[in-house]
Amino acid sequence: MIPMTTITTSAIPVSPALRILPEILLTVTGVLVMLIESVLAPNTSRKPLGVMAILGTLAALAASLYQLQLPAGTAFFGTVQSDAFSVFFHLVIGGIVLVTLLVSLDYFEGHTSYVGEYYALILFGAVGMMLMTSSVELLMVFISLEISSISTYILAGYRKRSATSPEASIKYFLLGSFATAFFLYGIALCFGATGSTNIYDIAKGVASGASPLLLTVAFGMMLIGIGFKVSLAPFHVWTPDVYEGAPAPVVGLMSTAPKAAAFAVLLRIAYGAYGTMTHVWMPLIWMLAVLSMTIGNLGALTQHNVKRMLAYSSIAHAGYLLVAFTALAPMGIAAASFYTAAYAAMNVGAFAIISYLSGYDEARTNLGDYAGIARRHPMAAAALAVFLISLIGIPFTAGFFGKFYVFTAAINSGNAWLAILGLLNSGVAAFYYLRLLGQMYMLPQEAGLAPDTIRARPSFVLGVAILVIAVFALGIFPNSALRLARAGAATFNVQHRIAAAAFPVARFER
Repeated sequence: MIPMTTITTSAIPVSPALRILPEILLTVTGVLVMLIESVLAPNTSRKPLGVMAILGTLAALAASLYQLQLPAGTAFFGTVQSDAFSVFFHLVIGGIVLVTLLVSLDYFEGHTSYVGEYYALILFGAVGMMLMTSSVELLMVFISLEISSISTYILAGYRKRSATSPEASIKYFLLGSFATAFFLYGIALCFGATGSTNIYDIAKGVASGASPLLLTVAFGMMLIGIGFKVSLAPFHVWTPDVYEGAPAPVVGLMSTAPKAAAFAVLLRIAYGAYGTMTHVWMPLIWMLAVLSMTIGNLGALTQHNVKRMLAYSSIAHAGYLLVAFTALAPMGIAAASFYTAAYAAMNVGAFAIISYLSGYDEARTNLGDYAGIARRHPMAAAALAVFLISLIGIPFTAGFFGKFYVFTAAINSGNAWLAILGLLNSGVAAFYYLRLLGQMYMLPQEAGLAPDTIRARPSFVLGVAILVIAVFALGIFPNSALRLARAGAATFNVQHRIAAAAFPVARFER
């Protein structure tokens, strides 16, 4: 059991390096990968570099678990904070990176040189994402966001010989840079209203009633920047094209890990900094949740490319996750955190199987290409079926419990209509997920193309097995993840008490 006392600050001195130990380990591993890459001959296998990256990620995961034993606290002049909330997202991001490295170990073999750059970029991107989740200083969040974004921009275009991959990278870069400008401008307005970019100081300024209009505009602009990163409608226009053009393992990474980090930032800003202005930002969250669920699911219905279908699906799932934000209670924060982990397991798994079935060139990713695939690749089809039924929300899977937890939190907070809209959208989503399942199991093999596949190597099988186990574990035995998610949510009560002590406003008393 994870003790709730992990959220309590302590006078026990803790080395600042321990507060960012996972990030340090990933950075050192990434640098070593790049240095060794530079001295290897062009035709030498890069798998040892991938193994090194995997070992570095395992070390970072172990360091994250070690941070649970530390008293919650800040370091580096109050810019980063390690607590149960940051540890939860560290574990989610580290797990995504680990599985992505496992399924990618043979993906580029024989197709391109200097694959070490790919492993290093994944590690450096993870550093940025983890720093985002532990930052309590908005300028640090911005720097971390740029570290993460630059890595994913390059990874999206890593299949250089493909016409669609560089195009996806350019679109992602141009629109991402535009959205980042909104986020930075929101930070500037926050500073103008409160005189600080620290989340705790902003919370005190919000509680004192300083410049409410300016603070509202600042939140709106930061929400636009984060909305792009998590593919919320109407900031989703880049998603289908980028997901279609980027390599499938990269899509699995970029559709989950950066979203987890961005949602962690949004939770800190909404509940930590703007906890007393829920009447201002709640209608925005409500509207974005409905738009994302509806546009995402309706868009997915019309897609015949599996990657584009899952791209619109990811937009819808971002809307489901936003439903938890309306709960206005620690339960809502915990529900959003848990759903992030559940979605990561099933979505990374789906794209891992797509990378296996379509091969490196990904020339065959249409629905017709999956006709009768269960007869030729029964294990891969079975794994994809597990991930699809979890995305639908069938009981005993992570998707079911994640949606149940999110919708329950919304209903308990008086947002029953939003939960009903989410359930209706889940019914719509079931159609296109079941359509793909029907293609795999119900149609004869002759009706579809026989896709070229890469060989299922042990590392790939291990990565997919981890994800399948995670899907069932989060759906049947969710208690460990729930305890950590709730412990992370409880840290926001500490933040509210700090702000209330400085400015005793009645709105803090919930």
